[in-house]
Amino acid sequence: MSHNLNYMPEPPPDRKSHILLVEDDEDMVILLRFYLERDGYTVTHASDGRRAKALIEEMAPPQLVLLDVLMPYFDGSQVLKHIRSKPAWREVPIIILTALSAEHNIVSLLDDGASDYVVKPFKPQELTARVRRLLRHSPPIAAHPCQ
Repeated sequence: MSHNLNYMPEPPPDRKSHILLVEDDEDMVILLRFYLERDGYTVTHASDGRRAKALIEEMAPPQLVLLDVLMPYFDGSQVLKHIRSKPAWREVPIIILTALSAEHNIVSLLDDGASDYVVKPFKPQELTARVRRLLRHSPPIAAHPCQ
């Protein structure tokens, strides 16, 4: 897989855009963090569903969530439902990262409130383009008092 490391995307709408990355594959985390931080985003990482649920309770809503499906403790579907149950988080765009390419899996996740999905393996620049698109088209997330 070749990547153009000299690629310079348009800047994110807000240089302080915050993304919650929920992913248990450390190699994937390193790759995604590199691309996202290079594009100017702040990244908070949860390595499994249990940590993601704890962060959702503790932190202000981010501008976007990247959510893996197959994870320890709670899977991405359970974390997605938890996010959508929180009033302050309901409008946060969520991109699902999944190795599950069956139509019924994708439809279920979209019906449960995912904004978009990307099937693994994916092209990192395509993912960051999807991030930019969702951030451009989503309303600002109000600050949550718990930080």
